[in-house]
Amino acid sequence: QVQLVESGGGLVQAGGSLRLSCAASGYTFSSYAMAWFRQAPGKEREFVAALRWSGGAIYFTYYADSMEGRFTISRDSAGNTVYLQINSLKPEDTAAYYCAARTGIQSVVAADYDYWGQGTQVTVSS
Repeated sequence: QVQLVESGGGLVQAGGSLRLSCAASGYTFSSYAMAWFRQAPGKEREFVAALRWSGGAIYFTYYADSMEGRFTISRDSAGNTVYLQINSLKPEDTAAYYCAARTGIQSVVAADYDYWGQGTQVTVSS
């Protein structure tokens, strides 16, 4: 069974940085996409970034325009962990951040993803 477990969230002052981690297990597809979404109270789940590769070390990244260059998605060399680096945190970044996975190409639509982690909370104080 595919399992995704997020970690790295916490309470941070505005202007600080966090690196979120998504540890994956049981995902053996040679071609798939990973993504980060976030959801604030009362709002829809929002696409943040995605990563796609077909085995090997080469991968491609995609970002929502609204992230303004402050977010970086990456993976470790073994492909077991996907990261989301967030710099210059703003209060509006406060949300639960979710890791997701799907076979096939990347998507900005949450419903297209097959597997989800439990989420990790990021809270930015002002």
